[in-house]
Amino acid sequence: MRLTVIGTGYVGLVAGACLADMGNNVTCVDNNLEKLKQLEQGIIPIYEPGLDELVKANVAEHRLSFSSDIDKAVKEATVCFIAVGTPQGEDGSADLQYVFEVAKSIAKSMNGYKVIVDKSTVPVGTAEKVAEIIRQNTDYDFDVVSNPEFLKQGNAVDDFLRPDRVIIGSDSEKATKIMQEIYAPFLRTANRIILMDIKSAEMTKYAANSFLATKISFMNEIANLCEKVGADAEMVRIGMATDTRIGNKFLFPGLGYGGSCFPKDVKALIRTGYEHNNPMTIAEAVDKTNKKQRELFIKKITDVFGTDLTGKTFAIWGLSFKPKTNDMREAPSITIINALLDMGAKVQAYDPKAYDTAQFYLGDKVTYAGSSYDALKNADSLIVLTEWNEFRRPDFERIKQSLKRPAIFDGRNLYEPTRIKEKGFSYYPIGR
Repeated sequence: MRLTVIGTGYVGLVAGACLADMGNNVTCVDNNLEKLKQLEQGIIPIYEPGLDELVKANVAEHRLSFSSDIDKAVKEATVCFIAVGTPQGEDGSADLQYVFEVAKSIAKSMNGYKVIVDKSTVPVGTAEKVAEIIRQNTDYDFDVVSNPEFLKQGNAVDDFLRPDRVIIGSDSEKATKIMQEIYAPFLRTANRIILMDIKSAEMTKYAANSFLATKISFMNEIANLCEKVGADAEMVRIGMATDTRIGNKFLFPGLGYGGSCFPKDVKALIRTGYEHNNPMTIAEAVDKTNKKQRELFIKKITDVFGTDLTGKTFAIWGLSFKPKTNDMREAPSITIINALLDMGAKVQAYDPKAYDTAQFYLGDKVTYAGSSYDALKNADSLIVLTEWNEFRRPDFERIKQSLKRPAIFDGRNLYEPTRIKEKGFSYYPIGR
């Protein structure tokens, strides 16, 4: 089948490459000519395990191509996926201007029946608005479908190729059959396609992400209380996670959620609630708790070093919002590093993949180290902000010798407190 994916960001590029890998002819469209040039040269602008190889293999087989010509791409395709950004507006709502611009461009390029798929995360009612825009700009027949993505950064390729479920929100039997045909190769061992109406599909994405964010914020509040009463949040986590009604995912205490989805989607759900006179009080509390978690971690540092950090240097391990990605959108590292800098500190940071991204968010305000141990040189303490695997079993003796003060502030609870303290460190985890 000939498919067009409009937008070569995180969702669009992963979707395009994976759809091509199943034998479809896919054109990924973008108006960023520099990005398209890089992609054509095999340079992938985001770090995602397995994506580089997938893109190059399918380009070589001529199943995947990149273009700025949306008119040609739409005319050649049966199905057009909209995968452009929906950034957060000032009021917390999703900014849909790019979605609507693409919808208008698709309509003006149509030469026959098309299925237009909302792959971007969009609020309830967006499909209706997209349909109206298309209707105003073409006389050709079409259907709009909601097909939200549920990709975890760091595992996105595997998530797309072997999905837990595929949600298709459609009011058209014809469009539904086409979408089922597209996803059939991904679900050969089990039929995990869930069919529903469009508005329910749109709501499902926000509900799922907000619920996962709720688990994170709830566990962080429990961890903070554990510190006050003398309990161990790790033991509490295990006790909760073994209850099959609760499960073991998204229950690790830490610095709160970040990235491109959870912060934006929680706020968008809150905004949708207000627009329909139905305040989302739990989602509001989740958002508030997430912001507070970073403030509490900064307080751990200032309780030890004071609020005047002039002359102090901190080694930072981890800049991306989670491991296996170079994404720093809403990353805790940005908040924490800027707070340290504002108090007069110097920062020496190391991350395996996020240096290019860090330049955008932090510029030259920090020193970027060539290795995790280089970041420690003459630093007053170590601060762990991302749980990259290479940080889990470091040489603690080397760490101690490099630091002016053997102190570790661990925002990801990577180490066993008793073991670290036996090695002579002052250790400041979350909830332990």
